[in-house]
Amino acid sequence: MTGKFRLFTALFLAGSTLYATELSAKEPGRIECTLIVDEVSGDVLHRDGICDKAFSPMSSFKLPLAIMGYDAGILVDAQNPQWDYKPEFAGSKREQKATNPTIWEKDSIVWYSQELTRRLGENKFGDYVQRFNYGNRDVSGDAGKKNGLTHAWLMSSLKISPEEQVAFLRRFLRGELPVSEHAMDMTQAILPHFSASDWDVQGKTGSGWMKTKSGKVDRSRPIGWFVGWAMRDERRVIFARLEVNAKDTDGYAGLEARGEFLKALPQISEKF
Repeated sequence: MTGKFRLFTALFLAGSTLYATELSAKEPGRIECTLIVDEVSGDVLHRDGICDKAFSPMSSFKLPLAIMGYDAGILVDAQNPQWDYKPEFAGSKREQKATNPTIWEKDSIVWYSQELTRRLGENKFGDYVQRFNYGNRDVSGDAGKKNGLTHAWLMSSLKISPEEQVAFLRRFLRGELPVSEHAMDMTQAILPHFSASDWDVQGKTGSGWMKTKSGKVDRSRPIGWFVGWAMRDERRVIFARLEVNAKDTDGYAGLEARGEFLKALPQISEKF
């Protein structure tokens, strides 16, 4: 490895990625990124596409939310707490059911995330995001709406790049976040598993859309995330897959990102 590459890797893992905001309405082009690093060494094993631009994490933020919930003692184990759905949550039809931490991550239940952050409260929620050094750390929410506690990560103020996603996950897996061992263990336990040939993949999708200059959701411009880690034998790698302005899969572009990553990983991994 050259000295320049070592320096880049060190800066990358320290979270010193070049920060960029979401594309404006004048930039309709497709963005893709697939980024994979080795957990132990931090070496970049595969990098393809634009990986330094930041976008709303959407439901990929359920991963750090789980860490917060277990560390704060609000979440207990894989099955508890189970919270009942309430009409005021205004959830979609598929979300209108009693939910526990495992169901929350597997079925990506938005109202459960929002109930968790309400119980954390603004100060503790904001403090976790700051201490995690997560993305731009902006939990203010939509301008003038004071909704950061429940909406900051949903096409709003909080943004993160694929580089930053991978750096955050590496700190988590290496025990470098200021959280309890219980929070680390339980978050890993409830994250969904997927297969990619001989790789056991754990990850979380995120789906949303770009917004117009006026702040309206543009459903013709979806955002899809899939972030997590993959194990084969004793080796673990960390990844982020992002698609912006990608093919819309009935409103869940994260499913497209997940499918593309799982399909590509076996071939990509032949090189490392």
